[in-house]
Amino acid sequence: MIHNTLSLICPFFLVLSNKVWGFLCGKRIIMMLASTPFCSMRSSCSLISRAVDRRRGILNRKKMHSSIVPFAAAAQLNTQTRDSRPDFYLEVMKNAREKFNQEISFRSKDKVFSLAKTLLYVAAEDEAFMDYNRKMDTRSFLSERKDASMLLPAQEWDCLEVMPLAGKSISGWLAELDTIAKEVEVELVSRDIGCHLVEVLEAVNIVLFQSRDFKRFPVLKDSKFSYLHTVLSSGCGSAILLSIIYIEVCRRIGLTIVGSRVGEEFLIWPQTGSPEELFRVSSGHSLFSIVNGNCVEDPRSKASDLNSKSLVGLDIATDRDIIGIALANLIRLHWKRASRMNHGLMLTSPLRPVHDTKEKIREADGLKVPLLRPQDLRLAIMASERLLILQPHNWTLRRDHGMLLYYKKKYGEAVQELSICMAFAPVEEAEVLEPFVEKLHLLRLESSWQSLGSHSNRLAVPP
Repeated sequence: MIHNTLSLICPFFLVLSNKVWGFLCGKRIIMMLASTPFCSMRSSCSLISRAVDRRRGILNRKKMHSSIVPFAAAAQLNTQTRDSRPDFYLEVMKNAREKFNQEISFRSKDKVFSLAKTLLYVAAEDEAFMDYNRKMDTRSFLSERKDASMLLPAQEWDCLEVMPLAGKSISGWLAELDTIAKEVEVELVSRDIGCHLVEVLEAVNIVLFQSRDFKRFPVLKDSKFSYLHTVLSSGCGSAILLSIIYIEVCRRIGLTIVGSRVGEEFLIWPQTGSPEELFRVSSGHSLFSIVNGNCVEDPRSKASDLNSKSLVGLDIATDRDIIGIALANLIRLHWKRASRMNHGLMLTSPLRPVHDTKEKIREADGLKVPLLRPQDLRLAIMASERLLILQPHNWTLRRDHGMLLYYKKKYGEAVQELSICMAFAPVEEAEVLEPFVEKLHLLRLESSWQSLGSHSNRLAVPP
């Protein structure tokens, strides 16, 4: 009877969980088996012993795994992969700046080059800089935690050419412009229209402003919409960026688009011998207003006064001028964000007291550097550096760049830039800058003394 009972119970034991087996393999099972026949007990015990061995093996493996994993994770964290090196992002930034210089530096003033590629290099450098800051912030956060063995997310790109910008590489966004141009060609074929200028422009407008639904911000507040890849991915952007997209698409279908600054606006139109066609009203709007937005019909804008005759008299912007306008917008937006906690602060604010010769400048307040957002300030400086490459003899740009360095507390570099500015600036402006530069000299010396003092305090002084 007992033999039959055990033969029925033992298979059931084998399918129980590991926790139940740990309990059943105690004293109660041993006492039960003591009253069973030897043959049955031997077969049953062999089954139970194998189950116990499995249970013990699982526990041992868990203990070994829990003790090994932290060491393995820590070892993996210390492994220097390409994207975990801090200087990897700096290398990408340097490469992007070199590519930018190659696009614009060694070309004549009127030479046509790729506006899109140049601005994508600008975006790549800035994105690499922000990625670098995020990586350093993550490392600092993990180092402060007890579970610092957490792994950083690995990057899937290892060079500038494949660096993702809103999900695509630089070549991917250039291919996107090619795709838009092909959509324009398809629009022309499907409508069975000829190659008249107005008809081609209407096809471009349909693809960009209807099919793709590109929209222009009347007032741009967010700097991210001043980057070409963001505008292409979101369909929203500044007037200058949408104009650049329009120019690049038309170049791909063999149509030359030119542009010019008109007040605060940048307007574009096709290079044509009969500009009056652009001002003919159809469906309530002229083609010129469809291309350039509502600013042409806004009575508050200088663009509303344009006609076919005044259009011919405008100064045509070169490609270098267009890139310069885009960079100037970046400087303005990054500076605005960097100084948002200091309402009304301008780059030239520290120079204002100098204009009043009757008021004595207080040294305690005259050069007190306000607290600014460091990342946005650095992005403004990077945009200013590129703009100076385009226009190295523009003294106002040199002055603004020097003031950005002053706010960054780079007093030595600020003195150098402002001294160069004084050589190009009008006499009255140089007289304003001179006392400010002298005070920067004193600040540079003071900061060097403070740095020297902080290092000396760390030295062990013998008794």
